[in-house]
Amino acid sequence: RREPLSLINLKKKNEETGEEELASRLGHCKAKATRHIFLIRHSQYNLDGQADKDRTLTPLGREQAELTGHRLASLGLKFDQIIHSSMTRATETTEIISKHLPGVKKISTDLLREGAPIEPDPPVSHWKPEAVQYYEDGARIEAAFRNFIHRADAKQEEDSYEIFVCHANVIRYIVCRALQFPPEGWLRMSLNNGSITHLVIRPSGRVALRTLGDTGFMPPEKITRT
Repeated sequence: RREPLSLINLKKKNEETGEEELASRLGHCKAKATRHIFLIRHSQYNLDGQADKDRTLTPLGREQAELTGHRLASLGLKFDQIIHSSMTRATETTEIISKHLPGVKKISTDLLREGAPIEPDPPVSHWKPEAVQYYEDGARIEAAFRNFIHRADAKQEEDSYEIFVCHANVIRYIVCRALQFPPEGWLRMSLNNGSITHLVIRPSGRVALRTLGDTGFMPPEKITRT
């Protein structure tokens, strides 16, 4: 319900001016700019940590974040903001990346925290969360998708470049939803730590996937998926 026609109350249409009035109002609701969404998976972290605060980045994870930050800076784009998950590993990854992008504001959100978005199809034997997680996490991650992945606001004049630092499950689900693929297939994709996924959202609402889980900028010995 983000296409221009859905943003207009047709009941209030001026019957005297008719289609001319409708066209004018549609024009004020149409997006003009393209949004570039860069979804970054956090770097390698300490899997032995019992609580989130203990799941800090490993030395290799910090190196990965430096490489990702350097890669993003090398693109020469004017990034508008970095929105990141409030979990420790995502926050630490963001802090390292942001050193390479001075002046870009950072925003923390609980919506992008890791979780179980939807029961995968086909099912897997090595990962079986409690059913309640799908209800709790799934609603939150779907809310993140609806909140962050959409065409540009009609008032936006120039193309925008935004970075989202979060988690593999969240990114895979968002990619499926953005491309209008069955979201149950999210677990069929694999993402490396520190990888870059690039979505493009045109003013028409069409979405294209430029890259998925790119880590070609990292030396092979620095690449991990844990």
